[in-house]
Amino acid sequence: MGQRVDDLVGRLTLEEKASQLVNQARAVPRLGIPAYDWWSEALHGIANNGYATVFPEPVGLAATFDPDAVRAMGVAIGDEGRVKWNQVERSGAEHRIMQGLTFWSPNINIFRDPRWGRGQETYGEDPYLTGALGVAFVRGMQGDDPRYYRVSATAKHYAVHSGPEPGRHSDDVRASLHDMEDTYLPAFRQLVTEGHVESVMCAYNAVNGQPACASDFLLRDRLRSAWGFKGHLVSDCDSIADIQRGHRYAASLAEAAAVSMKLGVDNDCTEYGREPGPTSDYDRYREAMQSGLLPESVVDQSLRRLFAVRMRLGLFDPPAMVPYNAIPDTALNSPAHRALALKLARESMVLLKNDGVLPLAAAKVKRIAVVGPLADQVDVLLGNYRGQPLHPVTALEGLRAAFPDAQISFEPGTDFLRAAEPVPTAALATDDGRPGLKGEYWRGNGLTGVPAVTRIDPRVAFDRNTPSAIPDAATISARWSGTVTAPETATYRIGVDGRNARLWIDGKLVADNSDAQQRGPNLVEMPFRAGQHHDVRIEQVGGRFPPRFVWNAIRPDALARAVAAARDADIVIAVAGITSALEGEEMTVDIPGFKGGDRTSLDLPAPEEEVLKAVKATGKPLVVVLMNGSALSVNWAAANANAILEAWYPGQEGGTAIADTLAGVNNPSGRLPVTFYTGVDQLPPFGDYAMAGRTYRYFTGKPLYPFGHGLSYTRFSYGSPTLSRTRLRAGETLGVDVVVRNIGAVAGEEVAQLYLGFPGAPGMPIRALRGFRRVALAPGASARLHFELSPRDLSSVSAAGVRSVTPGTYRMSIGGGQPGEGVASVATSFTVAGAFPLPL
Repeated sequence: MGQRVDDLVGRLTLEEKASQLVNQARAVPRLGIPAYDWWSEALHGIANNGYATVFPEPVGLAATFDPDAVRAMGVAIGDEGRVKWNQVERSGAEHRIMQGLTFWSPNINIFRDPRWGRGQETYGEDPYLTGALGVAFVRGMQGDDPRYYRVSATAKHYAVHSGPEPGRHSDDVRASLHDMEDTYLPAFRQLVTEGHVESVMCAYNAVNGQPACASDFLLRDRLRSAWGFKGHLVSDCDSIADIQRGHRYAASLAEAAAVSMKLGVDNDCTEYGREPGPTSDYDRYREAMQSGLLPESVVDQSLRRLFAVRMRLGLFDPPAMVPYNAIPDTALNSPAHRALALKLARESMVLLKNDGVLPLAAAKVKRIAVVGPLADQVDVLLGNYRGQPLHPVTALEGLRAAFPDAQISFEPGTDFLRAAEPVPTAALATDDGRPGLKGEYWRGNGLTGVPAVTRIDPRVAFDRNTPSAIPDAATISARWSGTVTAPETATYRIGVDGRNARLWIDGKLVADNSDAQQRGPNLVEMPFRAGQHHDVRIEQVGGRFPPRFVWNAIRPDALARAVAAARDADIVIAVAGITSALEGEEMTVDIPGFKGGDRTSLDLPAPEEEVLKAVKATGKPLVVVLMNGSALSVNWAAANANAILEAWYPGQEGGTAIADTLAGVNNPSGRLPVTFYTGVDQLPPFGDYAMAGRTYRYFTGKPLYPFGHGLSYTRFSYGSPTLSRTRLRAGETLGVDVVVRNIGAVAGEEVAQLYLGFPGAPGMPIRALRGFRRVALAPGASARLHFELSPRDLSSVSAAGVRSVTPGTYRMSIGGGQPGEGVASVATSFTVAGAFPLPL
């Protein structure tokens, strides 16, 4: 393969070489090189590319503590990605953005602070757990064929990247060598050295004075040299431009391109979508070579890495040679993948509190009041960086299926977080009175001249699977016009969802989505009178995906209706939390508790807590189901609810998993991958990247719920652990065996967690996870679990950033959570003689 790559690179002109260095690599017809868009996403399922299986958001996957299931998910996602690629290949069409085989996942940044809006995309706050799950995901995605990748995975965002979102393009993050080696780098190292991840993505922010995509320490000293990374390095989108524009580290874009590529960045993500023809996205590389800033030999090295992965994906070989081309189309959205999504959702459920009210006996529960704004919502199941599931199951739908004989009423209790629905055809009319709106479509980025297509659209409610009005156009501009009429007199939230979309009502611009960071619908409140017509115009210039015209009526009596439903019920189930419309990537959100995609408060939003308090005041038992991507300080619920179930953003099968858990069909076995604090007052400043006082490893206070916490409907016990030796020399491996038994009355799965406490020295954590096993046990059954602790598992990092196994006495605990948290666990100790340094 190396000879083929060298031959191909040697035939390219300077212009052609530059055109291959950006995410939208151009075709070189004379050499038979097709165009290729490197940008595809698959964080927890194929994203932004039609219907696909949607698994739980990664923070929920982390709660499973199940690498085997995460690896199986990686296989499933990779198979679905191949199916979609093969379908486009057979059609003869050009692959576009989000249709490739190079997936920019997983996100293995450490969720150091619950205020970070993108923490939902990670595997939590612990480096050991993150590394184990990340390696499993990568191995599943990339496959084990000796010649070909199923798909390519990407470890991101390298490194020391976890908010705040609003300043990510210019912030200079300061981190000590200790925190780098102890917290921020281990998972990346593990995915490179053990997982053999094909790609790594460098981050936006600067680290210790250098942009992450131009960092000697990160890119040359650690990634390429110490860890021996041979794959391709891609920039986060526009982060090369940030070297010049945001960080002022280079005087020009050409200089920014040169400094990053000389340090090993191979592919520059510059644009989300473009029109065919001349463009400026790769000019910086041509100029850098022509001016002498960037030697062609350095460019050739990057090109060899880029073409090597394309060849490992089989893109230059006859299709019959590539085994993954034989994956049947039936693998897409298959029953097996749906079952796996349900398994992972069930395993992700974390029972935080239970006074005995759960599980609910279906035969005894006759009237259930479901309250809370999220119970009937689909989007909250899916989180961010998500695909479009075929048949998602909401919490309300799951409850109705699990309790078919119960009388179930649903009242949101608040308009907060109520999803805006597409304005129906019955409320829309063209100027000549026909149902719907007049749609006019132009090619490219403008609304002038004669439209290429004019038609009546029943409603403006498109999703990303909608066939294009002009199928052969890369981008489209469109205008919809007519009237909107409300069926009842009420105040509505009304607006438009979609990039570059704008909405006028009665000639007034009421919603403008020209801000590239607008996430979700842009809504305004407007009073409507039943039967009164209002002129409406929607325009979108150069949008890749068509918009959605949405609204919902505000119910002033929402809380009173929820209280009335609670009074008439045997039990109240409240589904509350937050959504990816509030927390996420660099957003325009600015409401109490949320700013720019991040959170300024950890509390449950006040409107939802008001609902909880009101329905609890009826005296009925209250079960709270939390849906969220980050820890919530649910202090009132912890003190007053009868039970709390943490459901995360659980994917397409989330509603079934929630209901199965409440009904006892699924015995909860998830464990918290993050610490639940009592509030932001327990945390250091968000922008401070020092780990002191953060996460269970360094937090000395009393959390609301600790990392590793999770209850079950059964009980487990542990026998005394057996060590292969109680005294060992540094550099030796330690074997540990322990027997765990189900001493309860029902079958369940235990997550046995092994924690180490290290000899006292500066920089040592309070304790650190160094092993875990998930085991299923029938009542009375037992299993012997074995752990092998390698020198790296036994190592720690000094204050100076040196990793080694140090001499002294080590404490070990094995149990269903951290020691001292009231869970079944056993403890022992051992001693290490001598010291053993480990490589970086």
